[in-house]
Amino acid sequence: MGVSDHAGATVCVERIILDGLKLDEVAQRQTEIQRSSIKKKICDSVRCSLGQWKIWILKWIPLLSWIPQYSVRENGLGDLVSGVSVGIMHLPQGMAYALLASVPPVFGLYTSFYPVLVYFIFGTSRHVSIGTFAVISIMIGSVSERLAPDDHFLTNGTNESVVMDMEARDVQRVKVAAATTLLCGIFQVLLGLVRFGFVVTYLSEPLVRGYTTGAATHVITSQLKYMFGVSPRRFSGPLQLLYTLVELGRLLPQTHIATLLISLVALTALIIVKEINSCYSRRLLLPVPIELMVVSSYTCTMFLQIAVNGVDVVGEIPSGLVPPRVPEVGFFSSVVGDAFAVAVVGYAINISLGKTFALKHGYKVDSNQELVALGLSNTIGGFFQCYSVTSSMSRSLVQESTGGKTQVAGMISAVIVFITVLKLGPLFEQLPTAVLSSIVFVNLKGMFMQCQDIPALWRSSRVDLLVWLVTFLCTVLLNLDLGLAASITFTLLTVICRTQRPRYSLLGRVPDTELYLETESYKEAKAIPGITIFRSSAMIYYANAELYQEALLKKVPHTTDELHTGSKTTAFSSSFFLSFFLSFFLSFQSGINIPKLLKLKKRKEEEENAKKKQVKKQDKQLANRMMVSMKDVSESVHCHRTDRECIINDSGIATVTHGNMNCSFQPEQDSEEEEQDETDTHSSSCDGVQEHTHSIILDFSPVSFIDTVTLKTLKNVSQVTFICTHLLSYLTLPMCVTVVCVVEQLERGGFFSESISKSHLFPSIHDAVLRCLCRSQRNRSSSEFAPVRLSSH
Repeated sequence: MGVSDHAGATVCVERIILDGLKLDEVAQRQTEIQRSSIKKKICDSVRCSLGQWKIWILKWIPLLSWIPQYSVRENGLGDLVSGVSVGIMHLPQGMAYALLASVPPVFGLYTSFYPVLVYFIFGTSRHVSIGTFAVISIMIGSVSERLAPDDHFLTNGTNESVVMDMEARDVQRVKVAAATTLLCGIFQVLLGLVRFGFVVTYLSEPLVRGYTTGAATHVITSQLKYMFGVSPRRFSGPLQLLYTLVELGRLLPQTHIATLLISLVALTALIIVKEINSCYSRRLLLPVPIELMVVSSYTCTMFLQIAVNGVDVVGEIPSGLVPPRVPEVGFFSSVVGDAFAVAVVGYAINISLGKTFALKHGYKVDSNQELVALGLSNTIGGFFQCYSVTSSMSRSLVQESTGGKTQVAGMISAVIVFITVLKLGPLFEQLPTAVLSSIVFVNLKGMFMQCQDIPALWRSSRVDLLVWLVTFLCTVLLNLDLGLAASITFTLLTVICRTQRPRYSLLGRVPDTELYLETESYKEAKAIPGITIFRSSAMIYYANAELYQEALLKKVPHTTDELHTGSKTTAFSSSFFLSFFLSFFLSFQSGINIPKLLKLKKRKEEEENAKKKQVKKQDKQLANRMMVSMKDVSESVHCHRTDRECIINDSGIATVTHGNMNCSFQPEQDSEEEEQDETDTHSSSCDGVQEHTHSIILDFSPVSFIDTVTLKTLKNVSQVTFICTHLLSYLTLPMCVTVVCVVEQLERGGFFSESISKSHLFPSIHDAVLRCLCRSQRNRSSSEFAPVRLSSH
């Protein structure tokens, strides 16, 4: 990047010093903002006019809004090619992922048909491919195997042998999968109707990527038995994956050699051709359909009976579609937690892919409508014995790269699956399950490539790296459902910890500017003598309010041990204990008479009230002006002295004067002689300012809301501060508040009083600093003013 064209520009703004009261007057704050009542919102939402009905229909059925404008000339060819390509991928992936869901492969084909048609009508993303997905399939499979384990279907065979009723087991698992899918869809539709699409924002990107990588590990483990041709025992609960790996290692001597060879040959072919597709994607008109080629070749081989006996095959695939039936709602109580987890994870994957493509191609995806569309896909699919669906990354990339531009591509892919189910289904009955497992293996490459996030997160954010690793380990060790719950809990804890332990800093002014930066991070940011500017990098709420007060007491440069000891000890006490402990500690430490101190405080308040009445007329006539300029230091100094006010332009430094009182930011002198003379002239006043802190400014710009605990903390801080006001030369507690709702919450909480009024609120730190200087000098002297130098060298 080059140097900005505005690097040498100067800015000069002249206005009065604004506090909370003057800001309301100048900006004309609206005390009563007209907001629609809940009753009116409900009435408007259920208003049944013709125009409202049209808006509703177009909103809930997006197909009606874009299909009349569909251009066959511009989009037809691309959607056709893309739909055929994705449809060809649906066939092997649907059957392969059905094994993950522990249901017969034909139900994977059903899942690749019905939900895709529903999403075509209700979805808003033009490029995602809805259907089977490895992570969702393994989550459904874990539920199916838990509620319909193999042990429940063992029967006595001939010769006192024990055989498994595979048909009864598959029927029961299909019922469990359909019930889980229906409940998952109901959750998604309800969340979409109440505009709860933002819930997925609590699943951060490191969490989702770590979770899907951990789930891919479960997928790989579940497919090893098909590739080696063994039958391990099923384990459930935490450490399930480790127990399964140990069991597979024990069964390795029983590996079926023919099955292993089929798996290795299929893996080799799939990996080589997929790498070729990836390297030459720009030169190839269509990606080579290697998955369909491998499925077809092995199917032909099995039909010719070239393969060795003993290889597990897909089995019977009925032709035609099954009629809809109501899933068994009796499973709902057993799968409610799993259904909600599938709903959240499926939506998170779908919306992340949808928004990625929408951002790339310049259109908008409605997050709430996507939730409804995905929910309807699962709900209707549950009646047709489908299992839960979401977007597939591999198919979506193919749909986009082959020229797909609208949802028509998804509808064409569904037609390809429909033709296969009607006429070609029986051709895949002799397909080895090891081939389908190999397809699952290769398609998980993208998920395991997410491990490359680890070095990138190490460089960018260690906290996000910790979230990724903890999510991955919890998913691998605690299974999918417990792993997701533990991961979300840990992610929220990291947010709480970061807000509970923010960075507390003191701010100083950058010379020749009105900018205030951290003195620890910027060398040129100089602390203003007598003024402490305190900032927290996070918002203040009940979890860190006490830490905020402790950090404030540590950062403020107290001049006496009594103030520090008393205020720190009584931070969160009630008013009674506050006075008691202050009296005890202050009396013990220094022999200060607290009752006498309170009388002095009261007397001083009376004197201040009398003084306010005297200067009331004068304050109305005075205009506290602020000059913020970015002029060169060489600019001459112009001073207009009057009895009422003087405005000094001192090379861009804000200056405010009242008669003989000059509260200004003096520029640094180029000449050492001038600097020495000025230092000698003002030495007494500067020492006086540095000796005591007369003003503490709280920067509340990061604060977006105020809770009751924060209110009590601020009251305690101000109460302790003003009780001990005689220990300091002058003490005020202004706050920089920029959010209107924070001011309203302070008003409702009864924060403002005689000692702390809205005049202590300022829209910027610079306004607060200038007002503190004016008040400090006014309290010190009413006739004479010794200039104060605010820039240190």
